Amino acid sequence: MKRDLLTILDLSADEIHSLLSKAEQMKKSLQEGTDLLKSTLPGRVLGLIFVKPSTRTRVSFEAAMYRLGGSCIFMTPKETQISRDETLADTARVLSRYVDILVIRTFAHEDVEELARFSSIPVINGLTDRFHPCQVLSDLLTVKEKRGTLEKLRVAWVGDGNNVAHSWINAAGILGFDLVLACPPGYMPDQNVLNQTRGRGRIEVVHNPKKAVESADIIYTDVWASMGQEQEATERRRIFQPYQLNADLVAEAPPHAMVFHCLPAHRGDEITDQVIDGPQSVVFDQAENRMHLQMALLDWLLSAAS
Repeated sequence: MKRDLLTILDLSADEIHSLLSKAEQMKKSLQEGTDLLKSTLPGRVLGLIFVKPSTRTRVSFEAAMYRLGGSCIFMTPKETQISRDETLADTARVLSRYVDILVIRTFAHEDVEELARFSSIPVINGLTDRFHPCQVLSDLLTVKEKRGTLEKLRVAWVGDGNNVAHSWINAAGILGFDLVLACPPGYMPDQNVLNQTRGRGRIEVVHNPKKAVESADIIYTDVWASMGQEQEATERRRIFQPYQLNADLVAEAPPHAMVFHCLPAHRGDEITDQVIDGPQSVVFDQAENRMHLQMALLDWLLSAAS
């Protein structure tokens, strides 16, 4: 049966744990240099439709598919008839006959939903303005890898209540960990996302970043101005300055707290060099795990669709 991943809410807690375990197994196989992974998805083709530019999402998905024995076709709107107003519905119907699975990275979440609705193959949200599920799933892989468990986890989000924050809210609601989000007034997470996903986890929104990090296992930040918000950058820099992840703020957290950033980082804005390059940072392990989680995700979705 066809399954899509548009938000983390498309998964159950058991499915998330299964994906993380599969990713750990695949990462171990890759590190051991075995050729077993190459026989996982031979002959399968991944289509990538990227409206927004990317480093990690594109390269991690392409590397994941190649390592599993498949191949990739990368597309931007200007290279397809989408640039000449072909509908996403028609694009979905056609691409479903050419490739086995699709990743789309775009602005409007509704575009991902439309592509999935008219595709007969699995569709993965590679990022929208509203959600970034693959990022947070791979972050959870990093948390499990570093802590050994997701039990009794407390995550502090510091900064903009954006798409990555929304996916953390989804994950906390499903898995039951504690999440505290410190955001400036006017830049809080969407209330509908909060209402939809309040569940087993305790989700709290505050304005004071020190309160958020004071008992955190994970301290997470992201850029202050996302793609499409560049004209707001100067004003956002003024508003978000008290939310900078610097040595003083990290010192308010327990010594074991780990620092996460989904990258790209604007060093000197939302995070300082001292912190991102410091001993508590796991930022580049976090980036690597994008590929390992996505290997497991591609395998699972294509197996479910077979």
